[in-house]
Amino acid sequence: MTSMIWPRLARFLPLPLAVGMMASPAAHAQPTVGFAPLVIEDQGSFSVGGTVQRTPGVYDNNRPTAAGQSFHGDHLYAFYQRPQGARPLPIVMLHGAFQSGRSWETTPDGREGFQTLFLRRGYPVYLVDQPRRGRAGNSMVAATIEPAPNDQLFFDQFRFGVWPSYFDGVQVDRKPATLDQFFRSVTPNTGPYDAGVIADAMAALFEKAGPAILFTHSQAGGPGWLTAIKSANVKAIVALEPGSGFVFPHGELPPAMPSAAGALTPEAVPLADFKKLTRIPIVIYYGDNIPTEATERRGEDNWRVRLAMARLWVEAVNRHGGDARLVHLPEIGIRGNTHFLMSDLNNVQLADQVTRFLAEKKLD
Repeated sequence: MTSMIWPRLARFLPLPLAVGMMASPAAHAQPTVGFAPLVIEDQGSFSVGGTVQRTPGVYDNNRPTAAGQSFHGDHLYAFYQRPQGARPLPIVMLHGAFQSGRSWETTPDGREGFQTLFLRRGYPVYLVDQPRRGRAGNSMVAATIEPAPNDQLFFDQFRFGVWPSYFDGVQVDRKPATLDQFFRSVTPNTGPYDAGVIADAMAALFEKAGPAILFTHSQAGGPGWLTAIKSANVKAIVALEPGSGFVFPHGELPPAMPSAAGALTPEAVPLADFKKLTRIPIVIYYGDNIPTEATERRGEDNWRVRLAMARLWVEAVNRHGGDARLVHLPEIGIRGNTHFLMSDLNNVQLADQVTRFLAEKKLD
């Protein structure tokens, strides 16, 4: 990794930055136990991608109007950390719908999330706020943001249970403060969701960062496939419960799959683009409490069709010579996982699964 990509911050800091020895500020958080200090060699943040809109005219400092001014938008925000003695390939983590890079940080109950778990395993980690979300909120397309009461919908849809009851054995801390933290991680789009805009910005990130591994969650599945099509610097994809944007070659689309949450429709791309997905290893993970038969319970039926579509997608990639696999965690004896696998109580167990996959593919 070049010094241009990883600016040396040590000269600005009196001591190396150590993580893991300080108590969490959250009152309900569980302090880290049994971990050595985590030494961060470099860290920083930047924006990348996006466009600039310019208004004709001459800007007047004394009578400011839109004339002669510019507007930067549709970029992404990235925060990165590189641990001491880092592995060569970073991991880029892209969040899902109604989320930000916060998804990968400290879990709602105060434990270490995937960001820190993989830093501890030696991987440099980039956390992304996608265009029109979070710290990358400048959208080139207008949108109206209104307070929308949807906490109970998310409780159901993300498979914590059926409101107000949790599923038996679900891997979620049930303290009210934990649920409060989760609900407060929800953040809206500041412009229309556009997978192409996200993929363009992500490809720009991979151009800047160089070869790296891509982790996606939920709605990020679709932009993740498109990013790998656009950038040869994507060396592998780890997709946690992709929820939409399943791309298939023209002429090979499976039928739309109806569910109680609406139909899931595959998307077509040129065969040449689809074949770019066959050049990298891909693994997809899905959690528990996903029915095998249609049900009127919207939150669960939503994931029945997504799991089914993902199986067809993996078959299509491998049919064209790719290296894709799908892991349904209950089938290998890992039970109770919600849609938020990376922050469930057993997230270390899932991180172990991913770590073994990366080692198997010689990406460590």
